[in-house]
Amino acid sequence: MAASIPYQQARRRYQSGLALALRSDTTTIEQLLREWHPDHGANARIPLAVGVNQGDPCQPELARQLHANSLIDDIDIAGAQLVTTDVLVVGGGGGGCAAALTAAKHGAKVILATKLRLGDSNTVMAEGGIQAAVGADDSPQLHFEDTLRAGHYCSEPDLVAQMVMDGPDVIRWLIQLGMMFDLEEGHPMGGKLLRKKPGGASAARIHSYRDYTGLEMMRVLREAVDLDPGVSVWNQCPTVELLSDERGRCAGAVIYNLEWRSFVMVRARSVILATGGAGRLHLNGFPTSNHYGATADGLVLAYRIGAKLRELDSFQYHPTGIAHPQHLAGGLISEAARSAGAKLINGKGERFIDELKARDVVASAILRECGEGRGIERDGQLGVFLDTPTLEKDHPGILEKRLVTLRHLAGKCGHDPALEPFLVYPTLHYQNGGVSIGKQGETSVGGLYCVGELSGGIHGRNRLMGNALLDILSMGRRAGAKAAESAGRVITGRASIAHIHAWQRELTLAGLPLESRSPQLFPDYANFDLRADAIIRQQARGHRVAGIR
Repeated sequence: MAASIPYQQARRRYQSGLALALRSDTTTIEQLLREWHPDHGANARIPLAVGVNQGDPCQPELARQLHANSLIDDIDIAGAQLVTTDVLVVGGGGGGCAAALTAAKHGAKVILATKLRLGDSNTVMAEGGIQAAVGADDSPQLHFEDTLRAGHYCSEPDLVAQMVMDGPDVIRWLIQLGMMFDLEEGHPMGGKLLRKKPGGASAARIHSYRDYTGLEMMRVLREAVDLDPGVSVWNQCPTVELLSDERGRCAGAVIYNLEWRSFVMVRARSVILATGGAGRLHLNGFPTSNHYGATADGLVLAYRIGAKLRELDSFQYHPTGIAHPQHLAGGLISEAARSAGAKLINGKGERFIDELKARDVVASAILRECGEGRGIERDGQLGVFLDTPTLEKDHPGILEKRLVTLRHLAGKCGHDPALEPFLVYPTLHYQNGGVSIGKQGETSVGGLYCVGELSGGIHGRNRLMGNALLDILSMGRRAGAKAAESAGRVITGRASIAHIHAWQRELTLAGLPLESRSPQLFPDYANFDLRADAIIRQQARGHRVAGIR
């Protein structure tokens, strides 16, 4: 561990209620990111050895997933149950629900298959809010410019423009579904949406409900899906491989039912992947704020069937993950706290960064403080203070009324946030890149759509707070509508995993082992083995196991 300042010593230096001046710093943002952000450094990336992105830079642990063989072979799905649908949506978070609801509204028969349960996703964990330019002092143009700037101008302008223009209608749609939003107090007209300014933005455009906006959003989306007769929900059904036809189009997927311990082949006219990110791979050894199922499944499956990817060496580390106690490390403290005025303080009692800079800048600044000996060490955990006591003094009652989740987290950590600051450290939070998509979520593979964190091109190399929730609903609705156009068309040709055979030849020619398999489905510490799990089912039935190795 780097040299650091002991917690008790830092606490003696810390005084709540002080309006600290920002420490003078001549370091440029580019230099700060280059020297301290985890995306940079000698071992931050390697070139991909196979696939349509061969030669492109990729984060090493993610590359190992992309370089792997399929979890299944032909013999594993021989005799598997076959189901047909118009649209198969893979993923039960906000993007998947929005896609499924829209596809069903347009007349498609939809199956929504989710690895865990409907709603178990990063969406439900999104606390800060959703961006949409609706204020008189704001505009989609400002939102567009803020998004491009925060993403270091690596975003696709057409995709960003479309998203920000969708913003107001997305808010209206959510309200129509029954979602609650915080309202301004004492407004003479009543019912005016409360807006907050996120880090990296030029205007107040965050709309939230307390500090558990994603939970409230997921509540109304789940209810809508459950009540929609056009959507059939398959819980505990991870997708283990995509199906392809003779033309190389996506023709469905192979799903593993965790309850039955058996494979099901779903033949679909269109497939929408909404599987989320890669946080539970714990890239670069970081803790993560991501939900249990975020293991890059969609990236692996889309790449293997031939979909083009982008920015695979770019990830977002949220500045304020819990650092202590250790068993809660990585848990998210919403940017809503910093947006409300909470400051970051190092072990010397200094405020060292503008807390409302873009997330990659703030995270890098915290890593610098810890790396240069100004971090705070407590029970082997390193971080800096998030000054919630001063926030409460400046705004009495804010922790109880507006930052409810933060107060709950403090209780789990064993302290009162009105009296004691949090110890925080960056947490692996978001996959900036992903599958390259068009304006309706379409990929370079016919019949395959991708939405949400799985996709790339909207956020560039850094994402603004609140743009993720807007992204999943904007693109989810668009992809759902586009995929539904295939409804009722005659299905021609065969659906198989023939593309896997070509993939295996490519791996062999590149000298990569066929024994390594992906997607991982669950974190390492789950100790889950798909093939062993399937064997248990076969043995329970008294059948001889064939092809499961």
